[in-house]
Amino acid sequence: MLTRFERLRRSAAVCVLALLVELPQAHAADPASPWDGDARTAMRLIAGSSGAPTPSAGIEIRLKPGWHTYWRYPGDAGVPPRFDFAGSHNLESATVLWPAPRRIQEQGLNVIGYMGNLILPLVVAPEDRASPVTLRLKLDYAVCEKLCVPAEARAELTLAGAPSPYDAALADAQAAVPKKRALGQGDALAIRALRRDKSHPGSSAIIDVVAPPETTVDVFIEGPTAQWALPVPVRSAPPAAGVQRFVFDLDGAPPGTTYAGALFTLTAVAGNEAVEVTAPLQ
Repeated sequence: MLTRFERLRRSAAVCVLALLVELPQAHAADPASPWDGDARTAMRLIAGSSGAPTPSAGIEIRLKPGWHTYWRYPGDAGVPPRFDFAGSHNLESATVLWPAPRRIQEQGLNVIGYMGNLILPLVVAPEDRASPVTLRLKLDYAVCEKLCVPAEARAELTLAGAPSPYDAALADAQAAVPKKRALGQGDALAIRALRRDKSHPGSSAIIDVVAPPETTVDVFIEGPTAQWALPVPVRSAPPAAGVQRFVFDLDGAPPGTTYAGALFTLTAVAGNEAVEVTAPLQ
C-alpha cells in the first residue's frame, strides 16, 4: 500500500506531466497580431510557416471601400508608407516586397497605389537562425477617399515557425510582385524601350511595352533616388501592332542632376502579369 507521501508525489508527477503535454497548445504562437486602426483602415502582421516557399511574414492593410493608399512611389501626389522596425528582436533585416500597384485618379491627378485589402510580403532575415524573430513595426501611411488623412499603426508578432493559415495569402501576394527583367526581356509582357522622344528630344521621353493584343497595360517610372519626382506616364498612339506606347515629360529631376547616365525603374502591369526593369534613358 502506498504511503500518503508516495501518493502525493505520484499525483504531483501526473499533474506536471499533464501540464507539459498541454503547454505547447496553451502557449502556441499566434500567426497574426491584432488589428490596429479605425473604421477607415487598419494594419496587422501575419506570419508564414517555417520552411514554406513563401515570404517569412507580411504586412496586411485593410482599407474601407472607396479608400486607397499609396505605393512606394505615389505618383503625382501623396506620400509613400514608412516602415520602422526599431525595437524588433533578433532581426537582421526585413525587406518589404511590393505587389503591382494601379493608377488611381485623385482630384484630377494620377497617383499610384492600392484599393481594398492589401498584403505586403516581408522577407525576414534573423540575426540568429536558431532563435525566433519578434517583429515590432510602426507604420506611417496615408489613406484617401475625397480627402487624405494620415494613419499610424503598430504591431508586434513573434515568428515562431509554427504552421500558419496565411501561407496561401502570402504566396498570392508574392506572385503579384513584378518580376525583374532586362530591357526587352519577357514572355507575354516586356518593356522594349525607354528613350527620348525624337519629336521633343529635350522635353519628353517614350516607353514602349510589348503585350498581347487586347491587353490593358499600365506603366510607372521611378527615378534613381527618392528625390526624383517624375510624372506618371500617359498613354500615346501605338507605333505598331502589339506595342503600347506611353510618354512622360522630362520633369522632376532634383536640382543639379541630369538624365544622362541615370538609371530608372520601370514597372509594367497587365492584368495578373507585371514586370520591373531598371534601365538608362536611351
